[in-house]
Amino acid sequence: MSEQHHQHMSHPEGHEPAAQPGKVSWSTAASATLHCLTGCAIGEILGLVIATALGWSTAPSIAVAVVLAFFFGYLLTLLPLRRAGVNWSTAIKLALAADTVSIIVMEIVDNGVMLIIPGAMNATLTSGLFWGALALSLLVAFLITTPVNKWIIGRGKGHAVVHAYHH
Repeated sequence: MSEQHHQHMSHPEGHEPAAQPGKVSWSTAASATLHCLTGCAIGEILGLVIATALGWSTAPSIAVAVVLAFFFGYLLTLLPLRRAGVNWSTAIKLALAADTVSIIVMEIVDNGVMLIIPGAMNATLTSGLFWGALALSLLVAFLITTPVNKWIIGRGKGHAVVHAYHH
């Protein structure tokens, strides 16, 4: 058994290993951001598709997209933690610590982009404008959130707090 795996297995249930601050590569930051973006994108796309299909106005469309983005963002962190044997209470605390700032930044950016593109929020699901604006909004969110995550992880926060549980 590797030393890292042994350290992972030896921490008492309910006590998370300490995150180690330090230098963080852009690759690590991009990987953490991509992980977060995946959950956010699932929720954002699902929320906007539901709201658009139901003909909702902008405010409820954004609200449902944001709620679902947080739900799926946290879920994609919770599931691996639970598979690693982390109890629910600790897993929820870790997911909140790992993802909250990243999701907030992503949601502000991607919804902001959707709002500033003329007609994007009123476009139909069969419109290239809808899908193009959504894709652009997620790309811009990734590009802006990656340096934020790099800074956060470098401080031993964000995805650094769950890294110790990854095999």
